Amino acid sequence: MTRDVKLNHVESVIEELSYPISRGDAAEQLEDVTLILADGEKNLGEHVSQSNDDEFDSVDDLENEILNNLPRRAVGEPYQSEGEG
Repeated sequence: MTRDVKLNHVESVIEELSYPISRGDAAEQLEDVTLILADGEKNLGEHVSQSNDDEFDSVDDLENEILNNLPRRAVGEPYQSEGEG
């Protein structure tokens, strides 16, 4: 069963993993997660598998890697804030 998760809730999914965790193990455990982005969708396991890091020591490490490897448009329009207006 696939799970859909919005980007701003990705931490709730990756905190279920046991750390430290290898890139391969994280990718395998997240292969059923579809990440909902501002500009579409991305398979989270596939996204993690394309990481440059071989291992993640914590939730923060993995979350930062996920966010840092997304294109700018994936998080919304530049200079726009969801909390204003």
